[in-house]
Amino acid sequence: MDDGDGGGAVGAESERVRGFASLDEGLRSGDPWYRWGPYLSERQWGTVREDYSPDGEAWSYLPHDRARSQAYRWGEDGLAGFSDVEQRLCLGLALWNGRDPILKERIFGLTGPEGNHGEDAKEYWWYLDAVPSHAWNRWRYHYPQGAFPYEDLVATNGARGRHDPEYELLDTGVFDDDRYWVVEVHYAKADPDDLLVTVEVTNAGPERAELHVLPTLWFRNTWSWEPDATPPAMRATGPATVAVPHPFLGGLELAAGPAPDGAGPDLLFCDNETNLRRLYGTPGPEYPKDGINDHVVRGAATVNPEGAGTKCAVRYRLAVDPGGTVELRLRLRPADRPGDLGEEFTRVRDRRRAEADEFYAELTPAAASADEANVMRQAFAGLLWSKQFYHYDVARWLDGDPGQPRPPASREHGRNARWRTFNSFDVMSMPDKWEYPWFASWDLAFHCVALAHVDPGFAKYQLILVCREWFQHPDGALPAYEWDFGDINPPVQAWAALEVFALDGARDVDFLSRVFDKLLVNFTWWVNLQDSDGSNVFEGGFLGLDNIGPIDRSHLPPGFVLEQSDATGWMAAYALAMGVMAAVLRAAGQRPADDLVRKFLEHLAAIRGAVEAEGLWDPETGLFADRLLAPDGTVVPVAVRSMVGVIPMLAAGVADETTLRRAAAAGKHVSRLLDRKGLDDEADLAARGLLRGGPGNRQLLLGVVGVDKLESLFTQLFDPAEFLSPHGLRSVSAYHREHPYVLDAPGLHAEIDYEPAESTVAMFGGNSNWRGPVWFPVNHLVVTSLERYHRFFGDDHTVEYPTGSGKRLRLDEVVADLWERLVSLFLVGDGGRRPCFGGVERLQRDPRWKDNLLFNEYFHGDDGAGLGASHQTGWTGLVADVIRRRHGAVDPVGDVLRTLRERGPDR
Repeated sequence: MDDGDGGGAVGAESERVRGFASLDEGLRSGDPWYRWGPYLSERQWGTVREDYSPDGEAWSYLPHDRARSQAYRWGEDGLAGFSDVEQRLCLGLALWNGRDPILKERIFGLTGPEGNHGEDAKEYWWYLDAVPSHAWNRWRYHYPQGAFPYEDLVATNGARGRHDPEYELLDTGVFDDDRYWVVEVHYAKADPDDLLVTVEVTNAGPERAELHVLPTLWFRNTWSWEPDATPPAMRATGPATVAVPHPFLGGLELAAGPAPDGAGPDLLFCDNETNLRRLYGTPGPEYPKDGINDHVVRGAATVNPEGAGTKCAVRYRLAVDPGGTVELRLRLRPADRPGDLGEEFTRVRDRRRAEADEFYAELTPAAASADEANVMRQAFAGLLWSKQFYHYDVARWLDGDPGQPRPPASREHGRNARWRTFNSFDVMSMPDKWEYPWFASWDLAFHCVALAHVDPGFAKYQLILVCREWFQHPDGALPAYEWDFGDINPPVQAWAALEVFALDGARDVDFLSRVFDKLLVNFTWWVNLQDSDGSNVFEGGFLGLDNIGPIDRSHLPPGFVLEQSDATGWMAAYALAMGVMAAVLRAAGQRPADDLVRKFLEHLAAIRGAVEAEGLWDPETGLFADRLLAPDGTVVPVAVRSMVGVIPMLAAGVADETTLRRAAAAGKHVSRLLDRKGLDDEADLAARGLLRGGPGNRQLLLGVVGVDKLESLFTQLFDPAEFLSPHGLRSVSAYHREHPYVLDAPGLHAEIDYEPAESTVAMFGGNSNWRGPVWFPVNHLVVTSLERYHRFFGDDHTVEYPTGSGKRLRLDEVVADLWERLVSLFLVGDGGRRPCFGGVERLQRDPRWKDNLLFNEYFHGDDGAGLGASHQTGWTGLVADVIRRRHGAVDPVGDVLRTLRERGPDR
């Protein structure tokens, strides 16, 4: 603090955080604003980490009903949660409307087997605001005043099939007549370790109603798993103050203000220990984890009358008039520092909110509408709220803890058994802290591109982290996600690293160098282990595209091999990105890298040759296609009209003539590539459209897709009857709506059709569906590749867009229209409706709901309604990047790197 009144800690929020090269540097610095943040998961139950079953059925081993009673091993969860960076101490919210059978301490939802379309949160909450330092965070939740319909949600969804819509909380009628509470939690930091918490409660209903509000503080249970460990203990030191010893911050104090009527709260204590009596029928702790729940709901004597424990709730009983709002205040601060809950509290909170306004005003393009600014801000808020402490020591998880029952022997050959070296104890960006409260390596790459706009230090830290030796397998593989670290995700980390490097001003060459070195190992793993016959046509399984094909690409029938056009395309794009990274390192004077540039250009040339020679192009569809090799030698093309057939076009780059000649001097494959393109016959190259520009300034298009095939791909992509939807590009062509694709191979029959909404096929379970909806990640990659193609072809090249319209546009005009379509998902359009809210009238019309945005996993391929996970800000948060990009606030990475090359090795 520098002014003594809670304001101007560093001035602008951008100055407070953006200077950190990494989270680690931020924590070590004298200004550790990262130390506290929203690092608490919204669902720890039902995760692989907490699963000690013999069969690996994580959802059923620790379901929601056990969560309130069982101490977690690897992390914690809660509502509006904050914690320190090691999650030693957690702060969250509990609520009780007087009618529910349990406290509302965590978000409820259906498990994967319970939902008719897989796992699904059945609540309404929003991340409305956040800044990178978490000096200001705002969270909102709508809580029914009537009994929460737990049983109805489970039973009704369980009775529905995959062809039926999901039964949502609004469908139960529990919000009818506006009988619900609007609860907002605001966090503001006076300094890095002084947290000001405001809880605002509004009665939206027509009658005076009562609500129990219980801000809760607890220690993560770290002592039950270590022999002779001593649990910490917090203790009441007054009617509304609690002394809290912290293992690395020292003594803290929680101070709770009175309710608006002047009544002080009750302090309730128990211990974060498993209720053995409830779960197992054996003696256990006197005041277990669910002791506060049982005391509030049933009046049980399960809270410690001595006012001490490892868990404490500050209980307020509020009676609020219809339409009325009450405010509660709490402060968690170092015990030896003064700080009140009155004027100073107000001053700090208001200053932090104003700083957040300034921060986002600076980020918002001048041409963006107010609606776009709101979408962008909430998308960034969701990304920043989706940070989570992620602890998972696989070897310890497999072997069990000292003094605890040994896990089943089946685990030694089950999930993640080959990943004993994996050991995470860090803060990570999650795809969705309820649906997917674990990192996924390819999701993470997209998160980082969006995060780089607001917190480039954290974005860089994430990309480096996933490549560290305690994450990356010794053989070079990157971990996919905790359900199966050994599964294979598309290798997009090099692309993301270049984007983050460029968004951060192309200054941090050391970051690029660190990522490059580890990705070099991963690239070698791909070449050695995902190309079974050395043909440069790659396999890889489902590659994150889940239900996109007629068969499970990760679990083929015995003897079958699937040569994948998308895996091959991903590897071509990987080779190109690595080559660019090497060229940047060379241009920046970081290292001699000519050999590395040539290496990756040779790989690109070899993959291009394989694509041409192995018959991956399907002239009938005008797309690329997988090839299924049956045990009897039969080769069956899998000619589905899907994004699988589009991925190869992502491998696109532009090289100047000098660079190519330099690379060709020592690269055999590159020389052959250039020979095939007729480098010695420049007139022929120009005639074929591959070489453009005047002498000394000529450019060559690099990639695996020829110009003739590009035109065919564009024809399919831009066809409204196929891929082009009103709100982006579909993952599967709508052609298959009337023409399902049928695959017949010896001993194998399968088919796929177009499904614009939830999948009716349980191939991958859960919400996974690439059978038609619009997904942001691949849309983003396709559109940015079109930017590169435009950079090569220039303004004199046009395409028919949309296909069949007779209109011809430049590719940059196509890019602008596709960006607009994607952003339009969230904007108020015709009739005052947001497409992403679909037919849910409460979301479309109600003033208390309509401007609170959800960032779904994917969107209906015809009308744009949000589907799947409801808080998938991780990769749908890319809309924030798109808003800034479409209004010119972001230079394409190619332009940034060209400027860097021209600037020379001045770092």
